Amino acid sequence: DIENYTGYQFITGPDLAAKFEEHMRKYDITLKENEEVSEVRKRENLISIKTNKGAYEARTAIIASGKKSRELNVPGEREFKNKGLTYCATCDGPLFSGKDVAVIGGGNSALDAALQLIKIAKHAYVINITSSLGGDAIMREKVEASKNVTVLNNSQVTAIVGERMVSGIKIRREGKEEQLVLQGIFVEIGLIPNSDFVKDVEKNQFGEIKVNCHNETNISGVFAAGDVTDVPEKQIIIAAGEGSKAALAVFRYLAQHRFQ
Repeated sequence: DIENYTGYQFITGPDLAAKFEEHMRKYDITLKENEEVSEVRKRENLISIKTNKGAYEARTAIIASGKKSRELNVPGEREFKNKGLTYCATCDGPLFSGKDVAVIGGGNSALDAALQLIKIAKHAYVINITSSLGGDAIMREKVEASKNVTVLNNSQVTAIVGERMVSGIKIRREGKEEQLVLQGIFVEIGLIPNSDFVKDVEKNQFGEIKVNCHNETNISGVFAAGDVTDVPEKQIIIAAGEGSKAALAVFRYLAQHRFQ
């Protein structure tokens, strides 16, 4: 559910994405779907782009590859992905109606997931590795005040267990091993920028692509926009605005350069 995109008091993520695509398809734009980019490099005056299905050359490129969920890297995580373990409470929360679930994390994303699950799940455990919850104070207060939420601080996940589906989670809390019986796990421990395929652009310590106010990277002709960059605040409306800025910057770049 999206409630902070100007012009829509409420819209779902898939519906908003569909509107973006519908708008784009009104123009003469070639869309290449289901292609994974493996390399973006500047070669003389051209940007060389390699994918798992081919290669392309362009005068400019905008990298808008967003972020992906950080993983726990514990036994059972891979085996139970989409079998009770998920990384999106908004997407998959309704599947766990009336069930016991766990939210892994202690920041805003974890608190947001917990607040969504309060209305859906029978009971939710918030498993936080630090001594206290982070995030916004008002969100913390709502989570801690809920009767069907148990916050477990100083707790580290050690394994996901189950047979065909998730049946529990193992944690280490205050030096002791425990196992919680539950049917759903929501991993909310942060995001990693999808920037590995771009080797030559300058990045910060988090792997975010550094851009200036014109969305330019340190490589001439290569621009970046949205959550993959170091722009503050990862919000849809901000990413959309950054994408517009990047497109205008590309237009200006092409108008100001002569190519052989």
